[in-house]
Amino acid sequence: MQRFDLIVIGGGPAGYHAALYAAAKGMSVLLAEARALGGVCLNEGCVPTKCFLYSAKMLRHVKEANRYGVVGQEGTPVLDQNAVRLRKNKAVKRLTLGVRNSLKQAGVTVWTERVELQGKSEAGFVVAAGDTEAEGRFVLIATGSSPVILPIEGLAAALERGEAMTSAEALELTEIPARLLVIGGGVIGLEMAAYFAEAGSAVTVAEAAPAIAGRSDADIAARLKKTLTKKGIEFLTSSTLLSVGQGEATIATPEGNRSVVYDKLLLAVGRKPRWEGAGLDRLGVKTERGAVVTDDRMQTNIKGIYAAGDVNGKSMLAHTAYREGEVAVNNMLGDEDRMSYDAIPAVIYTDPEVANVGLTAEEAERQGIAYREVVLPMLYSGRYAAEVADPDAVIRMISDRETGRVLGCHAIGSYAGEYIAQVAAMMTLGTTTKEGAEVVYPHPTVAELIRECLIELNRKESADA
Repeated sequence: MQRFDLIVIGGGPAGYHAALYAAAKGMSVLLAEARALGGVCLNEGCVPTKCFLYSAKMLRHVKEANRYGVVGQEGTPVLDQNAVRLRKNKAVKRLTLGVRNSLKQAGVTVWTERVELQGKSEAGFVVAAGDTEAEGRFVLIATGSSPVILPIEGLAAALERGEAMTSAEALELTEIPARLLVIGGGVIGLEMAAYFAEAGSAVTVAEAAPAIAGRSDADIAARLKKTLTKKGIEFLTSSTLLSVGQGEATIATPEGNRSVVYDKLLLAVGRKPRWEGAGLDRLGVKTERGAVVTDDRMQTNIKGIYAAGDVNGKSMLAHTAYREGEVAVNNMLGDEDRMSYDAIPAVIYTDPEVANVGLTAEEAERQGIAYREVVLPMLYSGRYAAEVADPDAVIRMISDRETGRVLGCHAIGSYAGEYIAQVAAMMTLGTTTKEGAEVVYPHPTVAELIRECLIELNRKESADA
């Protein structure tokens, strides 16, 4: 039997990053992944969708080239969907090979098959893949998530026919559907809707909540909806899927039931933790509402077994998974570390982008926190005015009236996904608005808007004094 310090079950962002981090700390590591290294993020989510969305952005730039003084194009540009797909596959292959090579160079043993926990041993825990067993002092569960499939009449049959699909199948399409019905107005649904609308589909998005874009700031979400509506996307909010037929779905809307005809239906109502088949039941690992329960050390109720990434259901984002894996490994090694979810940035990579971190003003009010707020147009940035000049793009920031620390930042506009990390860093380090405003930003950059917000918040503080 092979023996390791750590056995990682799952090769997505939480799993492979934790394996590399543990190996760098001197631990012997076994990583088991039955599907593809890189997990959903690298193979079916974050990276592939960005490939699609960048192609859509390039198409828009070509169509609007004369706005920037570029003239002389002939014909109408279109997307070659199969070429987009092949480019996506090339990027995914390059990155997954990179992960595999990194694991090899780090000395991590990789099993490309499914393993199950078998039970405890004197030295820790035993896992098995068929007749092959391995023993580890610690185990990290990083088995990820799977799409939520609604129990809707006719949906299962439509999925089987290929008429309905999840984002995984959407990323393999070789042709653009003429009519696309998207069920779900969250991150996945909006990104796919934005891509296919730009590529030529007539897109309808049905969202059960009154607003799109999840827990985004209400004003930011409304601005995004307005922009995407101008691009031809129809939104049915407070609307739910009732049934699916061949090429037709019934949607319950506030105005009554409505029939929507489609060529493809994309189901994008979220994801759920996936851990079945990993043998957690054998050891009594606790789960609640389908997710593996962990504390702020990422440890489960079983000492020595940890869980990170989508499987614990706390924050289904790749960058959260990276940090959770580090916290788990640090605690395995006796280094006190705690996971905080207070400053986790999130981005919707539509065009324009939506980015947020921390609290919205509405959430601060509900929590009884006294705050200051500033809202600035992105046009305050010289670079933004020169390159994009979208008058509806804004950045919104709130700070704690008592401590002066930044509580949250929400923005819509190009580059928002890039500069939001600077606010996350300030929040993580407990930086006050006065301290943050002392940082010198390069000019002209869109990130300068952060400093402008901080300066304005400081002015408000002085005015209140």
